[in-house]
Amino acid sequence: MRRALLLLTVAPWIALAPIANAQQAPTAGDAIQPAMLVADQVFITSDRVLIAKGNVEAFQGDIRLRATKITFDRDSGTLVIEGPIRIDQGGEITILANAAEMDKDLRNGILSGARMVFQQQLQLASVQMTRVSGRYTQLYKTAATSCQVCDDGSPPLWQIRAEKITHDQLERQLYFENAQFLILDVPVFYFPGLRLPDPTLERATGFLVPSVRTTSNLGTGLKVPYFFTLGENRDLTLAPYLSSKTRTLDARYRQAFRNGYIDFEGALTRDDLQPGDTRGYLFGDGAFDLRRDFKLEFEIKTTSDDAYLADYGLPDLDRLRSQLTLTRVRRKNLFRAGVFHYKTLRDSEEQTEIPSSIADVFYQQRYHPAQLGGELQMTLHAHGHSRTTNLDVIGRDIARATVDADWQRSWHLLNGVIAQTQLGLSADAFGIHDDSAYPSQASRLTPRGAVTLRLPMTRRTASGASHFLEPIVQLGWSDVIGDDVPNDESNFVEFDQGNLLELSRFPATDAREDGISLVYGINWARYAAGGWQASATIGQVFRETADSRFTKSSGLGGTSSDILLAGQLKLDKGLAITARGLLNGSLNFSKAELRGDWTNSRADFAGSYLWLGTDPAEGRSEETSELWFDGSYQIHPNWSASANLRYDISDARASRAGIGFVYSNECVTVDLSLNRRYTSTSSVEPSTDFGFTIALNGFSVNSGTKKYRRSCSNS
Repeated sequence: MRRALLLLTVAPWIALAPIANAQQAPTAGDAIQPAMLVADQVFITSDRVLIAKGNVEAFQGDIRLRATKITFDRDSGTLVIEGPIRIDQGGEITILANAAEMDKDLRNGILSGARMVFQQQLQLASVQMTRVSGRYTQLYKTAATSCQVCDDGSPPLWQIRAEKITHDQLERQLYFENAQFLILDVPVFYFPGLRLPDPTLERATGFLVPSVRTTSNLGTGLKVPYFFTLGENRDLTLAPYLSSKTRTLDARYRQAFRNGYIDFEGALTRDDLQPGDTRGYLFGDGAFDLRRDFKLEFEIKTTSDDAYLADYGLPDLDRLRSQLTLTRVRRKNLFRAGVFHYKTLRDSEEQTEIPSSIADVFYQQRYHPAQLGGELQMTLHAHGHSRTTNLDVIGRDIARATVDADWQRSWHLLNGVIAQTQLGLSADAFGIHDDSAYPSQASRLTPRGAVTLRLPMTRRTASGASHFLEPIVQLGWSDVIGDDVPNDESNFVEFDQGNLLELSRFPATDAREDGISLVYGINWARYAAGGWQASATIGQVFRETADSRFTKSSGLGGTSSDILLAGQLKLDKGLAITARGLLNGSLNFSKAELRGDWTNSRADFAGSYLWLGTDPAEGRSEETSELWFDGSYQIHPNWSASANLRYDISDARASRAGIGFVYSNECVTVDLSLNRRYTSTSSVEPSTDFGFTIALNGFSVNSGTKKYRRSCSNS
């Protein structure tokens, strides 16, 4: 019969496990956790020796010890454990040994034939393990690896052999003395001394994974990041990047606060692309939760020159936006205020001629008046933007203030018809500077109204599928009364499902639609019992008079708009296809977009096709037809491949293309990538970028969800 004893005398052996809890010194108020000892036989001899034999197991908290025999001599203060011995601590650290002998406090002792395993990733196998002062574990003639070790004697893919390894359980660091790094048992590097964090430490000062990058513009270079922990809530990463043509220092600083965070990254560069110039960039963002539900956010983006981001493989942006915003979102009101600055990187734009400085304040309150029913929205909106040049027309600056009231209510009529009414009134005041074609002060008043009828219908088939059909018709009216103002914010208009029933489809209130309009539309959807679903929308707008402010490709020019066609198909196999287009009176598309996504356990693909007709007002003298593709595929449990492509069908050439391969197992990750940028501007030349990184798994927190191990031969 197995017996169990609650013995405080057995508690000290728990110190064998170098657990993370040892970092915290016990206080006077801490209670000693009792240890539970379970064995086939437990007895105390006449000379006061405690012996437990046969399937011995001992527990304390999340620590578990298993052995063949435990002998504790209280008089001599020695504890002898006979193996095989296994000590588990919460799945973080496991110690395996053949035998152990410790003093009565278990702060010092010797384990023979010992192995230490961290998080089932990194194992340290030694001839002898010594416990010193209850804090240090020393291993002699040790081999460390996170690779699968086969019983046939074949060497692991990599290992570190050292005369001595010391594990500091308080600092959670591993110190190697006279160490060799071996690949398939072949020595590659020698280190007189080496320090590495153990896998239980999430953040530690030290080197990160280096990478090799080769580009046609910068040559072959090496980037070696070094990570500094500056406390529990902030850190700094410095990454020197050196090649034959550049000397660059990348930096990233992060800090977390009780109510928010900040994150900055940037670089300083001296290179041969622009000799004698100091180049660089700075990106930053942050967010803070303030009192009374306010949220403060900021974003900074700036570069020394237009070509820097492209030259160094950073995000391919053509405009840089810096902003500071304050927002509050509540059930019945919304407040948003912000200041913005734009820097253009486009060859076709002059920095002095774009609205680079912008201020915007928006407030909206919702009411539900009992006498009127429905919902009343009151909106206050102030906006201003300026250009740095003072030249007439091209240096135009505008300030705008808008007051808007909008009331909406719905009624359910006979036969399932839903009637919606909308009444609104807006007043706009403008201040216009540096444009002699318009007065310096202008104002407008715009009353509006609409009646919308819907007939939602549903049907369920015998197979369990649900059908939804909703015809819609809207009669709308608006009357813009007042001065003419320049269209400075609404030059690009998108006609889609989101604004089909709007009384003004311009993206900003500096331009408003005028006159009577009639809109029809049909929504359809099908939800199959098997999981797949499909939906579609058709719509068109008719006007009393044409609005010349709409561009040719907007689909809204003339007295009748293009026909809006949109649809989506989702299958239960992870495939989704979305399409949208504008079909004109000649049955030709002025705009068309097709996007597909396919995701499963092995593949993740996304692709888009875009076609845009000519439109001089939007800067397109030729048709635009482009294809985007981005995807990855798990070829083998250890191998994955990725590819990306941006292809200009109109010019029959690619603008960007890239491929990548990743090999990963339990102990190493190898990442290869090749990217080519074909486009060129006045400041950027076409370039090819080759990347290569190797990471040894086991010395950091593993964030992956899958682990693949090499198979061992049975022969």
